[in-house]
Formats: sequence, structure tokens, C-alpha cells
Amino acid sequence: MKHRNSHFAVGYWSRIRGERDTPDQADIDPKALKRLLPFVFLLDARGDAFTYRLAGTTLCERYGGELRGREYLHPWDADSRKYLSELMRRSLKMRLPLCLISSGATSDCRVVEIETVLMPITFGNGQPERFLGVAQVLSDVSPLAGKPINFERLISSKLVHEDKPFAPTPRPPSFPDGGRPHRRAPYLRLVSSRDPVTTDRNVMADPLGTLLGFVYQPEGVLEHINH
Repeated sequence: MKHRNSHFAVGYWSRIRGERDTPDQADIDPKALKRLLPFVFLLDARGDAFTYRLAGTTLCERYGGELRGREYLHPWDADSRKYLSELMRRSLKMRLPLCLISSGATSDCRVVEIETVLMPITFGNGQPERFLGVAQVLSDVSPLAGKPINFERLISSKLVHEDKPFAPTPRPPSFPDGGRPHRRAPYLRLVSSRDPVTTDRNVMADPLGTLLGFVYQPEGVLEHINH
């Protein structure tokens, strides 16, 4: 993983799962992810599709509109969609986070590099059926110039294994999208991966309107809501 926010997100996922294979959606505290919320999204992985349930404002802007209800794989090229579908199912089955590097392009062929981490979570039962995701642009975002990403191609993919337990979660980093990549944390090992084809789209509200069963308000008040 290249982006510091990706390391933080996977570290947080690992901490809240405790002794379990995966955490539950109810374990996630939006306050702990406050600085990442514009880049956070939630996917429903039930059935044959991967559907956005929630997405941060920056992601929605990047992908041209509200993402909730959209199919996650829709903007990806055909080869990437086929490979990603298999890989995401494997991630759920193995209960391991998945790190993706992709290239996203606008309609006028302006390209950015994107890193996405997808972390399996349960939703009231023992079988992972959702993903908590964080997507960050690694390159300069200026080529987008307000234009949405409408095509995405996969460059590489890796399942994330832990060599040893994560250290206590540090303070959330404030590095913005497009920040300088950082070295891998020593407690993470990236495995599995075939470098397939080489690009795609958006996520949640700022402050996040409804994230993971909560309503987040600017004053820091969290109110639980029913799904």
C-alpha cells in the first residue's frame, strides 16, 4: 500500500475486529475515520453485484454524482470487471483486505492513479457481506479539472496479510487526496496478485450524511439510526 490513509484504514479495521476474522459494521465509529470520510464508501456484496450503499462527497464528485445504489464495477473495463469480481469474492471468503491500484480516466482522456482498499465486514451475522472501502488519488488531481472519472482500469491487486498484530491505531492522518506516497508499514505484508489489465469512480458526505448506520453532524454529535 502506498497511501498513508490506506495503512490507517486497514490498521483501524484490524483493531476493531479484535479476535474475530472480520469486524461488524456496528463496530465502526465514524469519529475514528473523521478525516477519511470524504474518501470512504460502503459496498453491499450480496447477490451477484457490488452496490454502493454510501459514499463520501469527494468520491461522489470524482465519479460525477451520488453513488448510492450504483454498481461499483460499472465504470471498469470488461477485463477488470471479470477479474475484480472474482478477487472481491475471494477477499470476502478469505476475510482479508484487498488493495487495488487502478487508473481512472475522464471522457477527454485525462488520467489519475488511484489506490483503493476494500475491507470485508459483517452485517449482523457471521458471514462477510459488505466492504468498507477507502479510495485515494495517488497522483496529481489537477488533470481531473472538475471532470468526472468515467472509466477505470485495474493495474494491480493484492490481498493484505498481517505479519504480526497491529500496533495501537495512531492519530488519523490528515494527508489530502493526492498526497505523497509513504513507505509500507512494517506490520503489513501484501500478497497474492497478478498484475492484470490496467482504471474508475466515487464516495460519502462531508460531514458524512449517513455512514455505517450513523448520522454524523458537524458539531460532532452522533445519532444511531436504524437500517
